Amino acid sequence: MSTRQLLILGGTGFVGRVMAEEAVARGWHVTVFNRGRAAPPPGVTALRGERTSADGLAALAAGEWDHVVDTWSGAPSAVRAAAGLLAGRAGHFSYISSRSVYTFPPAAGAAEDAPLVDGSPDAEATDYRSDKRGGELAARAAFGADRTLLVRCGLILGPQENVGRLPWWLTRIARGGPVLAPGPRDLPLQYVDARDLAAWTLDAAARGLSGPFDVVSPPGHTTMGELLGACVRVTGSGAELRWTDPDTVLAAGIAPWTQLPVWLPPGPEHAGLHASDVSKALAAGLRCRPVGETVADTWRWLSEPGGVTLKPDRSAVGLDPAVEARVLGLG
Repeated sequence: MSTRQLLILGGTGFVGRVMAEEAVARGWHVTVFNRGRAAPPPGVTALRGERTSADGLAALAAGEWDHVVDTWSGAPSAVRAAAGLLAGRAGHFSYISSRSVYTFPPAAGAAEDAPLVDGSPDAEATDYRSDKRGGELAARAAFGADRTLLVRCGLILGPQENVGRLPWWLTRIARGGPVLAPGPRDLPLQYVDARDLAAWTLDAAARGLSGPFDVVSPPGHTTMGELLGACVRVTGSGAELRWTDPDTVLAAGIAPWTQLPVWLPPGPEHAGLHASDVSKALAAGLRCRPVGETVADTWRWLSEPGGVTLKPDRSAVGLDPAVEARVLGLG
């Protein structure tokens, strides 16, 4: 059997990088196409281009691939241009989308047939939700429904995370002392380790799967207590988790999700993010590693020389130490 040829549009940051590393480990021939702002993973062929500029796709004018994976999160028109250029020279297109394409918040137990936001394949960058939906439509318009896999991710964690959610918790807990831990402790969480996402996507592409799949762990795969407890264990800091009820957190003006990453208080928004029905992806082979492994491997990666580089177009996450101290009655 000949070596599979994979093209990743992206391939140097978080999900794209993990995808490239997984494919190389499988013995696939991997080409990455991006702006070249970060070093590519070892073992890949690197092509350079700025896909939003005139002639920015010139490096993709020749070549054939079995599979294409696109991690783009900006203007749908960029997906349209790249997919249109590649449709006659690639067999299958996987677009890394998001559960954000559903009307927010999705109902608890929602699956791939939940109502969707509006989006256009021809749009320039608007907002994340509409852009991801437009990207889906652009991919399908070029490759057709039977050759397009729409990978609708939930919360993504793990090594290489450049958003700063789990890295922030690990760094904060590593400092030790009393830590504001937003409750309830048994609050269920859904997420996917980027490595499990990559493995599932490549398996699905190799099988020629098409259509939308919500790719995230089953509801209750872990809890806030298990996640933060694992952070305490792997850092060895002896930090004291002070569990604080949601009303107290919100009354202090602390923003869920951004100032306290990952966390949302119980309610419709939490259910929309952490109570989705992912039986379709599970039936198609999704396997999710234990939270302790994700946390330990992320801490190991953070501890390597160079540390974490956050994505430049994302706002910083995390809680001001002074606010934390005030809520905990320490200052």
